[in-house]
Amino acid sequence: MWNEKEMLDYIKKNLKESRFKHSVSVSKTAIELATIYGQNIEKARIAGLVHDCAKNLANEKLIKMVTNHKIELDEVSKQSPQIIHGLVGSIIARDVMGIHDEDILNSIKYHTTGRKDMSILEKIIFLSDYIEPLRAFNGIDEVRRLSKVNLDVAVILCLENTIKYVIGQKQLLHIDTIDARNYLLSEKSRRKDE
Repeated sequence: MWNEKEMLDYIKKNLKESRFKHSVSVSKTAIELATIYGQNIEKARIAGLVHDCAKNLANEKLIKMVTNHKIELDEVSKQSPQIIHGLVGSIIARDVMGIHDEDILNSIKYHTTGRKDMSILEKIIFLSDYIEPLRAFNGIDEVRRLSKVNLDVAVILCLENTIKYVIGQKQLLHIDTIDARNYLLSEKSRRKDE
């Protein structure tokens, strides 16, 4: 597996400056959340740093990489190819950087859409991408506050804000995002009943 300098060099070379700074900030935020929730700090650091390594690839290149790996794309991904930069990022992380930890790879793969039954690391990267300090938009302070208190509640709010935003943009919603929200709400309800 590549060391941190090699990963930094790759993302610096392949991302716009603002996206590079975002990736470093996501990594720091992920370390903070991993510390709070007793997770592996090294995994959080790596996943946060690498999560957007495919972000600045052209849509055609994203689709070509997925096709070359014999992965079938759903209709939403075909119509909005930027949504697959996480999937392509996980391929680059594995095949180029030598990262083989499934939790790190899934955290990269699903950081945009979320998914049903996310691991704690997946939730941390999903949230860190949303709340890192360089981001600024209405409602972010509440998600930041919740992220340090209740990971699942923060992820639910993040998912709901994302769903509202995507609907507001008249774009297609990815089923993984809906499944992630429904799963977490069901889990929350089930725990309350126990």
